[in-house]
Amino acid sequence: MTNDLRIGVVGAGAMGADHIARIEHRVAGAHVSAVIEPDAGRAAAAAESAPMAQTFARIEDALAAGAIDAALIAVPGQFHLPVLIPALEAGLPILCEKPLTPDSETSLRVLEAEQKLDKPHIQVGFMRRFDPEYAQLRELVESGDAGELVMLRCAHRNPSVPDSYVQPMLINDSVVHEFDVVPWLAGSPLKSVEVKFARQNPRTPERLREPILVIMELANGVLVDVEMNVSVQFGYQVTTEAVFSEGIARIGDPQGLTLWQGARVGRREHTSFTTRFAEAYDNEIQRWVDAVRRGDLVDGPNAWDGYLVAVACEAGVRALEGGGVQPIETADRPAFYS
Repeated sequence: MTNDLRIGVVGAGAMGADHIARIEHRVAGAHVSAVIEPDAGRAAAAAESAPMAQTFARIEDALAAGAIDAALIAVPGQFHLPVLIPALEAGLPILCEKPLTPDSETSLRVLEAEQKLDKPHIQVGFMRRFDPEYAQLRELVESGDAGELVMLRCAHRNPSVPDSYVQPMLINDSVVHEFDVVPWLAGSPLKSVEVKFARQNPRTPERLREPILVIMELANGVLVDVEMNVSVQFGYQVTTEAVFSEGIARIGDPQGLTLWQGARVGRREHTSFTTRFAEAYDNEIQRWVDAVRRGDLVDGPNAWDGYLVAVACEAGVRALEGGGVQPIETADRPAFYS
């Protein structure tokens, strides 16, 4: 245990609590040494599942106490910057849940701060890259065994969303994942994005206009459409169909028991991302811990990838609110991230 990586989890909400349980029970080579959360009650509740953890209100307090070797940031995105900067200044390895920051301007500030270090220290929590089915699909694209990739047909469906979910979150909290995983799958950066509105679902809350169809064009000519649907009722579903020149591949369909009974055929569907991507999250955290322990610090999407997604989200929101095809234009990639 003494050689374990001591992780400070910043944020003790649903995501932070899920990661604390994951690190304590399913990740090797690490333990939670600090729960960093300004709400004392929430911090104490989360720390109950991490017997070696101290609680702190601020990351600066945990750093001053020498309590952590690495930071896992699980607070909402608008609070990432004030946690990332002191963690970088302390030279900590960081796993930051998506988004890196909510906008490209502050993401560039993070990149500037990180480039004062010897190498990248931030891994961004786009967990789909660690999902076994997504990994298999990427291997198929790279191998060329089904020919050239032509199109991707994606669906991202929620049974419902909380009252706090507002229109821009269709892009910033949901399609944000496709903005990362699609270029990774296809091996090409995003070029443009457009949003089309489908017929309104009568079950959609009045504050929202959805479902939407998000159309992306990649620099290599691959076209992508994403059905974003947050009132679909039946369950949580994320699927991708890849159209190749010599075949079709599909991931994300429900697995497990199929029951034929009473003249019906049924299979259970997920109701939350926490079960659909449970293995992906486990793989992500384990690989990050392993990378930190061997000195690589990052094994997955880095801060530059986080910046690219921030730019894409800004273009996506422009398309959502104003229509038309929105170009995705980024700064030049620093050699630091090559």
